[in-house]
Amino acid sequence: MHGFITKGTLAVCTALFVCPVFAQLPNLFPEEKQYSAQVLQLTGQVSVLKNQEPWVLNVGDWVQKRQVIVTGGNGYGLFQVNDGSTFEVFANSHVVFRNNAGDWKDLLDLFLGRVKVHVQKFGGQPNPNRVTTPTAVISVRGTIFDVQIEDSDATTLVLVEEGLVDVRHALIPSGPPKRLSEGEYLRVYKTQPIAKANFDKGNALKRALQVASDAVSTALNRIPQSGGGTSGGTVPTPGGGGLPGDTGATPPPPPPPPPQ
Repeated sequence: MHGFITKGTLAVCTALFVCPVFAQLPNLFPEEKQYSAQVLQLTGQVSVLKNQEPWVLNVGDWVQKRQVIVTGGNGYGLFQVNDGSTFEVFANSHVVFRNNAGDWKDLLDLFLGRVKVHVQKFGGQPNPNRVTTPTAVISVRGTIFDVQIEDSDATTLVLVEEGLVDVRHALIPSGPPKRLSEGEYLRVYKTQPIAKANFDKGNALKRALQVASDAVSTALNRIPQSGGGTSGGTVPTPGGGGLPGDTGATPPPPPPPPPQ
């Protein structure tokens, strides 16, 4: 048997190799890109706030840690982070990217609107990420899921398209988190412990959200994509005025809003 490696030995070796590498995942990328997200697609008004002023994003731009992404009524953006994971920001949203710079697992803080996140696995291993809202903390290990704030009380809707998601209350800690699997959804209310929250299969809701996402994709396919410009100046829009970094492109008609 000399010279042969058993399955058990191989598993241990794999774990010894993958776990340390995974734990230092951000270090596999250039320092300036470790905590950044690149704009892959966008339509309508999508900006970041710089000194509380909106600065228009273009395809190819990079969003840095702790920057606030804001979308208008017809805005949509698709972003990619260094491990290949992506997140979509839909219309009328307000999102902070990597607000906790000391912990790269904290991906997004959603304060208004809707996001859809696709967390990639790394070497077949779980890839822990978190999305937070004022009422919920959503922990994932490699999955596709939607998060939407539905009202002024920050009621949070979480719907899982693929994989597993753990949800806990951000304001009322009470026992273990709720675990959602594919097709399940959960609403987290500001004043209701998550232990009492109902969750169910969300096939109809999933289809409705997908219709909204498909409408955005259709709009993107109908317009030319700008090529990797930088947000470095003010360009007048056809109607006059303009925001810093604006390319002057006419936005397409807004996609239908997600269902309430």
